[in-house]
Parts: sequence; structure tokens; C-alpha cells
Amino acid sequence: MEATVSNTTNRSNAIPLAIVAAMFFILGFVTWLNGSLMPYLQQVFELSSIQASLILFSFYISVTVTAIPSAKVIRRVGYKNGMAMAIAMMMASALLYIPAAKAQLFILFIIAQFTMGIAQTLLQTAVNPYIVRLGPEESAAARVSLMGILNKSAGVVAPIVFTALVMGGFSEIAEGPLTQAEKDSMAENLILPYLGLAAFIGLFALAIKFSPLPEIEEKEESESHGTVREALAHPNLALGVIALFLYVAVEVIAGDTIGSFALAYGQENFSVMTSYTMTFMVIGYILGIILIPRLISQQTALSVSALLGLALTLGIVFSDPGSTVNPLGLGSMPMAVFLLAMCGLANAIMWPAIWPLALSGLGKLTSVGSGLLVMGIAGGAFGPLFLGIAKGAEATVASSQNAYLILFPCYVFILFYALKGHKMRSWK
Repeated sequence: MEATVSNTTNRSNAIPLAIVAAMFFILGFVTWLNGSLMPYLQQVFELSSIQASLILFSFYISVTVTAIPSAKVIRRVGYKNGMAMAIAMMMASALLYIPAAKAQLFILFIIAQFTMGIAQTLLQTAVNPYIVRLGPEESAAARVSLMGILNKSAGVVAPIVFTALVMGGFSEIAEGPLTQAEKDSMAENLILPYLGLAAFIGLFALAIKFSPLPEIEEKEESESHGTVREALAHPNLALGVIALFLYVAVEVIAGDTIGSFALAYGQENFSVMTSYTMTFMVIGYILGIILIPRLISQQTALSVSALLGLALTLGIVFSDPGSTVNPLGLGSMPMAVFLLAMCGLANAIMWPAIWPLALSGLGKLTSVGSGLLVMGIAGGAFGPLFLGIAKGAEATVASSQNAYLILFPCYVFILFYALKGHKMRSWK
């Protein structure tokens, strides 16, 4: 089966692109809220590094459970209805954070995170192949990169909005344990923002359902849709799933654990640190659009990004804990924290590069391949978990720096995929 955009909607794709762009922004906003939510809950519940990692683990592990079922749902209801369903599920999930805040129970936050992860998995399964097919295949990487800019721009905005609406006057809470009165006040601050988020997402779900979004139709063939085993017989896909798993691991570590890393140094503005990582990612996406394929190939850009990630990892681990930097006069921060934020630049073009390379030549197996690639998002669950284990129960600045060595083998494999893995078309 081969996916194509319906002939009845071959007119201008401007409106569909705008709608999909809004979905990528919402997806990014919800996803990168984790970077602020993690140190926030770490403070409120006085969590260890391993316990704090469960906040991210519960969000991303849902991918392992729901990626393949999500592909089946999209195949049955279509891409448009699937995207509307996913957005509606995100609305319902946002409402779950309200009783969690009211009761101040960590387990309820974990449940809310897991449910939100299921919703974003369904949306990822639909929207990523959709944007690839919404136009010529040769310009797919450019479209994915543009959507990536919007997704990561949401990551810049989300921590700032979270800090303004939720943290309020609690910018110095990192200095000591919270009193019960402070916990109550912070929990109360969480309710209205999530209620507003749920309302906005719900309205957007209705807008998608009744929008002029073209459906991706499937050309029926005598063959079946194909199985997971058939799809994994393509090395470029199988290795691509691993590469994407490791990429998401390093992306989430750089984007969502940087707040806790800054917290270990006693950094006051720890809750907005994710914005720095996302700013570097946006810069990387813009450079990718400018340079690829005019000056360098997609594969070369992926190789350079992996090499940059390796260099930054060594810099994080071996930086003097006392050294600081003041980027653009925005405030002093530890050098190691700044280098972790710079990993956003190294990670920027990996997602838009790996997807087309992994799906290349799959034909009727594209939807199955997409589901397997979305499963790679589970890397966001295991990366921070292993990082938390490496830091230890009582994370110090030194143990935190050393723990980031976990990034090194991830970038090594991504470099292998860029140089050789994506070219493989058989296991022989």
C-alpha cells in the first residue's frame, strides 16, 4: 500500500500546512513542559534523582505500549480523524493534572504524564508521516525541519510560560525545602494554567475535525499492509529505530534534565533552562534549512551533528565545576550547564534527517515503519532513567557531570548510522 494525498485536495497546501504547524507547536509545548515540571515536582515532593526521572519515564514509556496500536488506529480512522482524536486525548490528559495538584499526590502526576504520553504518541504516529506525504518527497526534509522549528520554538516558550504562571514568586525555592504552605500555594498555581491549556486544546481538536485538512488515502493493492517482521527486514529502518531511540534519549536528557542539573548547582532560574536548549535547537533547525542540501547533504549534516554531540559530552564531563559563562548577558550559568544546552544545536537536525532515511524504500510498509520509529520516542524514558541511576540517590555536582557521559555511546551510534547504517538495504 502506498500513501498519497487525495487528488481532491491537490490545491494549495498552505492551509493544511498551517494547521499541521499548529499541531507541531502544541505537541512541542506539551512535551517540553516536562523540562520545567521535573524540577518543580522534584522540589515539591523532595524527590531523589531516580524518582525525578520517573516524571519523564512515565511520559515517554507509553510509546512502547501504544506505538503499534496507534499505527493500527490511524490506518482504521485515517490521518485526519487520528490527529483530532489525539488532540482530544491531550485535552483530557491536561485535565488530569488538576486533581493531581489538588491532592498533591506524586502517583497522580505519574498517571497524568503516562496518559499525556499516550496522546502524544497517537499524534506523532499520524502527523509525522502526514507532513512527509503533504508534498513532494524530495522536499520532505525541509517540511519536517520547518515543523521542527515550530516544535522547538514551543519548547522555548513553554518553560517561560510555566515559570510565569506556576512558579510565580517562588524563584528562590531551590535554596531549601518547601513549607506546606508553599507547597499548597504552588499546587494551586498549577490548576488554572492546565485548565486553560485543556480548553484551548479541546477547541483545537474541534477545529481539526471540521477543517479542510486533506486525507491521505491508501492505494489498495493485493498485498497486505505488511508485518513488523517484514519492516525490520530493512536494515535502514531497523537501525533507524535504534538511532531515533538514542537521539530522543539525548534530546530529552539535554532538554528536560537541564533544569535539575542547574538545580544541583543552586541556579535560581533553573525552571527556564529548557528554553536555552530549545533556543539552540531552533538555531540548528534554521541552519539546517539554509545549508541542506545547498551546501551539505543530509547525511553529512547528521555526521557533523553527532561529532559535535561527542565533543560537547566530553566538555560537560570534564568542565571545571566552578567555571561559569554569561551567554549574551542573559545571566551567569555553570559552563557544564551551558554545554548541555548547546547539545540542542547538535541534536537539532537529527529527527528530520533520520525519519526520511529510515522510511526510504519501504513502500507499503511505511505505516508500520512509522509506528516502529515512533516507538523510538521511548528513548526519552530510558535516557533520563539511566542518567538518574548514574547520578545516584544523592546527586552532587560532580556525580551529575560524570553521569552525562551516558550521552557518548548514543552519539557514537548515531554517527555510525549517518556514515553507514542508513545505506544498508539488506542484512547480507
